[in-house]
Amino acid sequence: MTSGLKALTARGRSFLASGAAALLCAFILGEHDLLRIGVLIVSLPLLAAMVVARTRYRLSCARRLDPPRAEVGSEATVTLRLENVTRLPTGLLMIEDTVPYALGARPRFVLDRVESHGVREIDYRVRSDLRGRFGIGPLTVRISDPFGLVELTRSFSISDTLVVTPQVVALPHVRLSGEWTGGGDSRTRSVAAAGDDDIAPREYRQGDDLRRVHWRSTARYGELMVRREEQQWQSRGALLLDTRRYAHRGEGPRSSFEVAVSAAASIGVHLAREGLGLRLVTDQGAEHLTDTGLSWSLLDTLAVARTSSSRSLEYGIGALRQGGGDGLIVAVLGGIDVEQAQSLARLRHGNVTGVAVMLDVAGWERPELGENEDYQAARAILAGTGWRIVRLPAGASIASVWPDAAQRGRFAFSRDGS
Repeated sequence: MTSGLKALTARGRSFLASGAAALLCAFILGEHDLLRIGVLIVSLPLLAAMVVARTRYRLSCARRLDPPRAEVGSEATVTLRLENVTRLPTGLLMIEDTVPYALGARPRFVLDRVESHGVREIDYRVRSDLRGRFGIGPLTVRISDPFGLVELTRSFSISDTLVVTPQVVALPHVRLSGEWTGGGDSRTRSVAAAGDDDIAPREYRQGDDLRRVHWRSTARYGELMVRREEQQWQSRGALLLDTRRYAHRGEGPRSSFEVAVSAAASIGVHLAREGLGLRLVTDQGAEHLTDTGLSWSLLDTLAVARTSSSRSLEYGIGALRQGGGDGLIVAVLGGIDVEQAQSLARLRHGNVTGVAVMLDVAGWERPELGENEDYQAARAILAGTGWRIVRLPAGASIASVWPDAAQRGRFAFSRDGS
């Protein structure tokens, strides 16, 4: 009741003051009719305050995001579901949802009346040109009585998170390694053909394919034995993203860093869809990705990627070296010097395939200057040790240059021959 009195509008306070004045005049003048009018005028805002104070705890709210993840520049729909769980209809409801500045202005709506146990759904759209995790909510509802005497504000505690992921572009299929098949079929076939003793056989069951009979185990156990379902091997790879602030140029969505993040997201999703088990590494070290929903885990991590103050790739290279077992390493690089290129070049050995996506960061400042000497020297070092070079200049799409990843070593230069 007290909180309801505090929520009196200007009209409600005017009624209360008028009623009090009428009561005072009625006592002074001894007018019984004026007394009745004064009681009525005073009672209206008090009753309205009582009703509104009770009603404010009888509204339920739910929010739904569709989709819960949205790419940079795309829209998501927010659906608010408001239910009146009392037996009394509400008065005028003014609704305002809380959204961060990056998603646009705060949406405001007015509901004239919600009947008993009635439900209202309201949709609005949000859009962001920036990556990140953005909290939406809480919802604020201002409840008013039918006479406009009381207006009470209530904030719901529920909030939701919209993840704005980097832009992902479809990449053409490129054969990155003769040993890598994406699904591991060649590895499975080689094990089956060799009759590996590590395969655990089981007894023959009616209906089993006779081609799966394991003859060595059959001779050992004296009964027909077959191979179990062959284990599916999965190739492994690593994705290195250079997040050093000083290695990138430009500001905002068109900066070289944002292009690098988008390129890493596109490559990672492309490789994950082809069956590659992927690790994400930055110049700060290895990032944790969940085993389930690798593409979504990668995008969620890249959605909040920020530039670092580091000036070296030492921790990232160390994380790649410690991981081991990677058949493929894809490095998305900003500006690197000769020393860093030499350290990175040593990661490619044996059957490891190395792909370096090198951003020509000088082009983000002054496109007319072209490649600088450090860029050319680093490219020559990586190409000389067998890395495949994908040059990504300012204004180019990763999809247009990704076929260069199929070229080996010293042949992997830009399309204009430079």
